[in-house]
Amino acid sequence: MSYVLGIDGGGSKTVCVLMNDFCQVLGRGEAGPSNYQSIGIEATLQSIQSAIHNAVETAIITNTVNIDAICLGLAGVDRAADIEVVKGLVKELQNNKFLPITWALQPANIVICNDALIALVGGIGQPVGIVVAAGTGSIIFGRNHQGHTKRVGGWGYILGDEGSAYKIAIAGMNAALKSYDGREISTSLLEDFKQHLDLESIEDLIEVIYRREWGVKQIAALAPIVDFAAASGDIVANIIIDNAVKELVKATSTVIDAIFTADSVLEVVTTGSVWQGKCKIHERFAASIIKKFPEVKVIFPRYEPAYGAGLLALQTTQN
Repeated sequence: MSYVLGIDGGGSKTVCVLMNDFCQVLGRGEAGPSNYQSIGIEATLQSIQSAIHNAVETAIITNTVNIDAICLGLAGVDRAADIEVVKGLVKELQNNKFLPITWALQPANIVICNDALIALVGGIGQPVGIVVAAGTGSIIFGRNHQGHTKRVGGWGYILGDEGSAYKIAIAGMNAALKSYDGREISTSLLEDFKQHLDLESIEDLIEVIYRREWGVKQIAALAPIVDFAAASGDIVANIIIDNAVKELVKATSTVIDAIFTADSVLEVVTTGSVWQGKCKIHERFAASIIKKFPEVKVIFPRYEPAYGAGLLALQTTQN
C-alpha cells in the first residue's frame, strides 16, 4: 500500500493529511503558518514538520510505513527559485528524523506547487477546472485537460486583490467617509463602522487604521460589515458587492477564454471567506458566470486543499 502526505501551507496555518492509495485520509494535523516569504525558512520548516508530526500522531497504523510521495502546496511559491527553496526544506525534513522509528519519510516523488492548484484539486476532486479564491486576498486559477494553466490576480492588496475581503472593506470605509463628507449619498455603513469599532465619530477611523498600524488581515476582517449592510438593503453596500462580483466574473471569464472554450463543460469552485456572506454574493457570481457560460457549474469545495495536495501526491505514485 502507498502512503502519501498532502500539505497545505498558508499565511495563517499549515494543514497536513496522510492518505493511502484508496484516497482515504488516515491522519490529519495542523500547525502554524508556512509562507516562507513572510515568516522565513526556519519557521516554515518548523510549521511543516509539526503538521506532519501531528498528522502521523492521529493515524492508527501498526505496521512499518514508508511515505512514497509528498505534495506541498504553499502560498508564495510561484517561481523556479521558490521551488528550489522548498526542495531544500524537504531535504531538511528527511534529515531531521522527527517521525516514529517505524516511519520513513523518503519520498521518491515530490510535488511542489502554489496553494491555488491544491485548492482547485481539493475543491473539485480532480485537476481540471477553475478555482476562484476570494478571502483576505483573491486569485483565480484554472487548469484544462491538456495541463495548460492560467492564473489571474494574486497580485496582493496594493496591486490587485479585486473582489477580496480587503478590497470590500476598504471600499466600505471609503464610502462611509464620502457619505460623511457629503460627496456621496447617505449609507448605513457610516453608522455601522462607528458601532462596530466603538467610535464616537467616523473621523476616529483615522486613528484606528493609521495610528494603530492595522494590517491587511485586520482590515479584511471588516468586510462582513459591508456584507451585512448589503443584505439589509443598503444601496451603497450593494454597489460595492456588485463591483466585487464584476471583478471576479471578469477574472474568471479571462481564465475560461484563455484555456477553455466558451461551450466547455467545467466546474468553478469558490473558496474563501467572501463567499460565506449573507448578501448572496455566491448566487450573484454564479448567475453572472452561467449567463456568459451556460455549461459552467459553480460549486463550493468538495474537499479541503490539503486533500487536493494528497491527490496530487498519489497521482505521482500511479504514473
